[in-house]
Amino acid sequence: MTDTGIGIDAQKQQLIFRAFQQEDGSINRKYGGTGLGLSISRELAFLLGGEIQFQSAKGKGSTFSLFLPLEIPHAGNIQVKTTPEPILSQEIPKKKQSAAPARTPAQQWADTQNNRDKINPGGRSILIIEDDKEFVKILSDFAKSRGYQSLVAMDGESGVALAEQYTPSGIILDIGLPGMDGWMVLEQLKDNMKTRHIPVHFITAADQKFDALVRGAAGYLRKPIEPAALKDVFKKIEQIIDKSEKRLLVVSGDDEHAQAIKTVVEGNDLTITIALTGEEALGLLEQQPFDCLVLDMTLPDMSGHAFLEKLQQLEKARHTPVVVCAANDIDDQERALLARFTDSILIKGARSPERLMDETALFLHRVESQLPPEKRRMIQMLHDPETVLKGKTVLLVDDDMRNVYALSQVLQDRGIHVLIGNNGQNGIDKLSKHPEIDLVLMDIMMPVMDGYEAIRQIRRMQGHKDLPIIALTAKAMKGDRAKCLQAGASDYLAKPVDPSKLLSMLRVWLYRRDDE
Repeated sequence: MTDTGIGIDAQKQQLIFRAFQQEDGSINRKYGGTGLGLSISRELAFLLGGEIQFQSAKGKGSTFSLFLPLEIPHAGNIQVKTTPEPILSQEIPKKKQSAAPARTPAQQWADTQNNRDKINPGGRSILIIEDDKEFVKILSDFAKSRGYQSLVAMDGESGVALAEQYTPSGIILDIGLPGMDGWMVLEQLKDNMKTRHIPVHFITAADQKFDALVRGAAGYLRKPIEPAALKDVFKKIEQIIDKSEKRLLVVSGDDEHAQAIKTVVEGNDLTITIALTGEEALGLLEQQPFDCLVLDMTLPDMSGHAFLEKLQQLEKARHTPVVVCAANDIDDQERALLARFTDSILIKGARSPERLMDETALFLHRVESQLPPEKRRMIQMLHDPETVLKGKTVLLVDDDMRNVYALSQVLQDRGIHVLIGNNGQNGIDKLSKHPEIDLVLMDIMMPVMDGYEAIRQIRRMQGHKDLPIIALTAKAMKGDRAKCLQAGASDYLAKPVDPSKLLSMLRVWLYRRDDE
């Protein structure tokens, strides 16, 4: 086969048979495609006992020749896969198995330690998720001596199931568990509206205290521990469950902004105090304990970093969780400065009302059922994929079939209707024909029209000035996010796309669109 096309540069002729490689990979290239055709063709020729050869010159076209034997050697042994493996399948969450696996000996032993039928819904109970039998017995005996009923799980999966079924007063968790480890257990507990308020205390051999606390753990101890230390573990849990009203300190130099924060998070279970200067906030922290602190980094009397330095010196308050309320994502320079305090101060960024509500509720261990209906909805839409996503229509504009396949599966599994555009111009045409589109996922590197120009044109279209547009790009270079936002994108995600981050971002933007 001979063509008279653009030809292939001599330096790139060794690359074109590799999967997903193209002669021109720039963001505004003229030709599309995934770069799979030649790779697949060569593999098919090889299976048939042949080969593909080619000659090409830049600007003069290319000649491809397929050579096949008259008889295929060992034809009976050739195995061809009739069902292709999904590309980028690691980006598609696996569906849960419907059949329950058989109970392991460890799980059977844990069953003998549980008195589930005797669990009093109104009484105190502790769930122990630990695979060391001797340590389980120590914890169970100590819990009993303090009036707690015990539940035991020897693995993470069983622990999550017991937590949801019995909603214990507190949970003691190990990291090194068989199957699902402690980090995954904590993530699932804090992502479940029924269990996220339960205080979780790590007792483990690993030295990752900050990682645990910043993810919402109530406390952290390293093994081995002295028996007396168990008293502190239960004391910490009891301080949380006995405190019917939580205390939040809002520190902001702008009273209007502080009142807006108060409006977002307020509830009958929460007392909110506002400090308009850093010194006022530090004085309040010296006088009384607070369960969480929301900080606006712009203060009239000192910088946010200076405030954190002084907070670090307060013995009573230096472990108070801090949620930085930022108008934009914390950049790398800001993150590096904040990292100086992370050994003693828990810092999380929240740049949207929904995130602010979610992060403060996490550290305050607020019970979802006690929140006002609107506050519950704000958190639910971040953690329940069915709340906001189902029935929505998303336009996915991308010329790479790998991404189209992977992302479409993720979205469709959540009940989202997906429309596809293979370049910027095609995406604009689809948007013109489908006014029901709720959100656009826009790749940047595409042929015909790149994502930047497509976003600009969408913003000039009638009725789409505020349409949520999330830019997707594999070129995670410094300044890319700013360029996307400058072009008119609502938000930005770098490839490879993390499905959980994508879904979380979709919930935020679709929730806002519903409220408009």
